Amino acid sequence: MIRGYLFALEPTPKQVEAFRSHCGAQRFAYNWGLAFVKANLNQRSAERTYSIPDDQLTPAVSWSSYSLTWKWNRAKHTVAPWWSQNSKHSYQAGLINLATALSNWSRSNSGVVAGRRFGFPTFKSSRTRLSCRFWCGGDGSIRLATDRRHLRLPKLGFIRTGESTRKLARRIERGHARILAATLSFQRGRWYVSFEVMTPDPQPPIRNTRRVVGVDVGIKSLAVLSTGEIIQNPRYLRNYRTTRRRLERRCSRRHGPDRRTGQQPSTRWTIARAGVNKLHARVVNQRRENAHRITTSLVRRFDFVVIEDLNVAGMARNRRLSSSIYDAAMAELRRQLVYKCDEAGITLIIADRWYPSSKTCSGCGVVKTKLRLSERTFHCESCGISIDRDLNAARNLAALADQALLGELRPEVKRPDGNPRKTSLAGNGYRHGKTPDTEPTSHREVMTP
Repeated sequence: MIRGYLFALEPTPKQVEAFRSHCGAQRFAYNWGLAFVKANLNQRSAERTYSIPDDQLTPAVSWSSYSLTWKWNRAKHTVAPWWSQNSKHSYQAGLINLATALSNWSRSNSGVVAGRRFGFPTFKSSRTRLSCRFWCGGDGSIRLATDRRHLRLPKLGFIRTGESTRKLARRIERGHARILAATLSFQRGRWYVSFEVMTPDPQPPIRNTRRVVGVDVGIKSLAVLSTGEIIQNPRYLRNYRTTRRRLERRCSRRHGPDRRTGQQPSTRWTIARAGVNKLHARVVNQRRENAHRITTSLVRRFDFVVIEDLNVAGMARNRRLSSSIYDAAMAELRRQLVYKCDEAGITLIIADRWYPSSKTCSGCGVVKTKLRLSERTFHCESCGISIDRDLNAARNLAALADQALLGELRPEVKRPDGNPRKTSLAGNGYRHGKTPDTEPTSHREVMTP
C-alpha cells in the first residue's frame, strides 16, 4: 500500500530561497522541454505545407521522460549554466510532468482515453503553484533525523518540521515503511513536504459484530445518523464572514496584479493578501480536523457504514446554496471514510446517486413521487408515520446494509436512460459475515433495491 505523510516545515529565510530556486528549476525544465517539443512539431507542420512526404520530414522527437532527460543533460550547460545550484531531481520532475501531460494529450486525441479531451500542455508561469519532487535512491539523501523534528532533502540539507515525525520514523525503524519520494510544496501560506511511503497491506482485526449505521449528510446538519444522533454543521467559513470581508476590503484598496496591463502587485497588497490566505488556511484546517473526528468515530463504533453518492458539483450549481455546500466539505467526509474503512476492515456501502433515500418511507417502504426541499418533516400517507426528513433518509441507508447481508439487493432503481444503477461496497466486505461465492476484494458492487 502507498500512503502519504504530510508535514509542515519551519524553514529559515535562506532555506526558503533555496526552496523557491528548486521549484523554479522544475518549472524551467518543464518549459524548456515544452518549447523543444513545440519547435519540432512546428517544423514538421511547416514542412508538410511544402508537400514534403512524411518519411522525409524532420524526425519527430520522443516524448518519453527518459528521452527528454537525455536531451536536457546535453543542453543544460548552455541553456542553464546555473543548473548545479539545484538538485537534479527538480529538473527530472519537470520533464516527467511534461512527458505525462504530452502522453495524456496524445492518448486523449487518439481516442484511447474516453471523456473530455485533454488540451495541449501550456507553459507554466511564475504564478503557478510552487512544488518540487525528490526521489529516494537509497543513498540516505531523504531521511528523518533522530530528534524527530528535522528531515533531510537532497541539496537542501536538514529542515525543521512544525510537528514531530515520530509516527513515520517508528514505522521506518521497525521495517514497516519505506520512503519512495518526497514532494516539497507551498500551499495555504506555508511550506509542506509530503512523503510517498510504501507500507504493508493493512491486516484489520476480525470483527464479530454487525453494527450498522446510515449517514445522511447535508447543510442544515452536517450528518444525521440512523441511530438518531445529529452532528451539527460548524459552518467555519460563515463564522469568519466578518473578518473575511474586512480583509478582502483591505486588499481591494491596494494595487494588485493586472495581467492585461502587466501591473505588478504592491508590497502592501502582497501583505494584505497573505492575511486572506492565512484565514482560508485556518478554515481548511478546521474543516479537515472536524472531518477526521467524525470519520474516526464512525469507524471505531460501527462495522457497516452506508453513505450516499452525492453529486456535489451539481448541487453547487445552485447559486444560493453553493457557498454552504462547499463549506460543508461533503466530499472530504467520503474521502476519509473510504481509506479509513479500508484500513480498519469496515464495510463502506456507497448508495447509488439515484436511490430515493429521502422519498422512501423508512416504516413501510412506500416511495413518494415528489418531496420538496422545504419539507423538513417526512409524512407518510400510507402508514401515517411522521419523522424528520434527514433521519428518515439515514434509516433507509442503514437498511441497505441489512439487505446486503441477506443478499436481497435487486436491480429496481434505474438511471434516467433505463439502465440499472449499482451500489458499491468499499472495505473487506463480507469477510466477517456471509461469505460470497467469490474471493473478498477491497471494493464490491451490488444492485440497489
